[in-house]
Amino acid sequence: MVVSFPSGFRWGVATSAYQIEGAASLGGRGPSIWDTFATVPGAVANGDTGDVAADHYHRWVDDMRLLIDLGVDAYRFSVSWSRILPDGWGRIEQRGLDFYRRLVESLLDNEIEPFLTLYHWDLPQALEDRGGWRDRDTSYRFADYAATVHEALGDVVSKWTTLNEPYCSAIVGYGEGRHAPGAREGHGALAAAHHLLLGHGLAVQAMRANGLPGQEFGIVLNQSPTVPVTSSPADVAAASRQDCLLRRQFTDPLFGSAYPDELTSMFSEISDFSFRHDEDLSIIGEPLDYVGLNYYYRLHVADAPHREPDPAKRTAHDIGVDTTQLPDVPRTGMGWPVEPVGLITALTDLKARHPGLPPVYVTENGCVYPDTEGFEDTDRIAYLRDHIAAAEAAPGVDLRGYFCWSLLDNFEWAHGYKHRFGLIHVDYQTQQRTPRASYHWYRSFITQARQQGN
Repeated sequence: MVVSFPSGFRWGVATSAYQIEGAASLGGRGPSIWDTFATVPGAVANGDTGDVAADHYHRWVDDMRLLIDLGVDAYRFSVSWSRILPDGWGRIEQRGLDFYRRLVESLLDNEIEPFLTLYHWDLPQALEDRGGWRDRDTSYRFADYAATVHEALGDVVSKWTTLNEPYCSAIVGYGEGRHAPGAREGHGALAAAHHLLLGHGLAVQAMRANGLPGQEFGIVLNQSPTVPVTSSPADVAAASRQDCLLRRQFTDPLFGSAYPDELTSMFSEISDFSFRHDEDLSIIGEPLDYVGLNYYYRLHVADAPHREPDPAKRTAHDIGVDTTQLPDVPRTGMGWPVEPVGLITALTDLKARHPGLPPVYVTENGCVYPDTEGFEDTDRIAYLRDHIAAAEAAPGVDLRGYFCWSLLDNFEWAHGYKHRFGLIHVDYQTQQRTPRASYHWYRSFITQARQQGN
């Protein structure tokens, strides 16, 4: 595979705290909404929890050796809010900060740049008990948390991501109920989306106010382009609604200084949008140094009846679309369509809609397939190869890096431990790590890419 990424392009892998760390009640860590949600009968497949996960909290040194051997020059990870502030605000748990400092210093010692994400869906339960992201005050508590971590680690971390995929936190968590906290709301889910963005802007302002040199701030958004299943006006309109809910609800206020009118009209019967304040858009639109883009698949959308006939009772997820339509293309082990062209679309659409877009990183891209004997995962290798080629082919985008999801098999949210995204297989009974063939392929690919870029 011939590649022509520029010198300095970042090749990395990504993980998140709740999915790999375990040690849920150790080191002074407080409970998060995922600790609570995972105990709800039927919420997570097989009754799995993140209590142990991949035990990275205890095994991070061994995982670091594998990371070093992989040859990446960047590592994207998240910090557990409740490991730093067990109650979500107030008392600081130094043991949590010390854990992340040891991790970061080891990365730097091995010339791997840390990309730190402050929030990957694990809100402290104490804040959820006060209203969670529905409540405006949570935005300010997030800014306080961001400032705390930045003051402690800003001397060793320069890349700071505020939120990972606020769509999932707000709509999947507060509207659809498939993720923590498991709510199915209308107005509340839309308020959560807004307050996540407000918290992002406040956090960037708070970290910039610390005045540390060389700092870069960004956000990570999931970007699944929508495709109408037919050219009928109804299906085209449904695809537009889905795009508005998933992408433009977040990108337009971040990079365009306004919410899309379509969003307001879509939900006028379930929300008065009273959570929006006059000054909020200027805070949300705080200039960024980069944006992360997560891509896994395209959504093929058809018009469909509303699940709830009474408009006043609809959730923020019910917009009258059917996203279960699947094209006749290969699928991953999770049933997701494999369409690398969608990554080109995701990148170019974002740039076309927002010409002043900051530099972009593909911050998550990966797949699930059943393991074969010897972990010779040829399907995963083909998936990564073809998506990296698609990223290279996106015209006019200032693309600075690519992060494979994920370094390790992990707790895959509501799917529990059923699905495995890792370049490294984890035996959850023994915690033994075994690199898959895709790990070795990615290592060789990175070496080749660097040679081509020099």
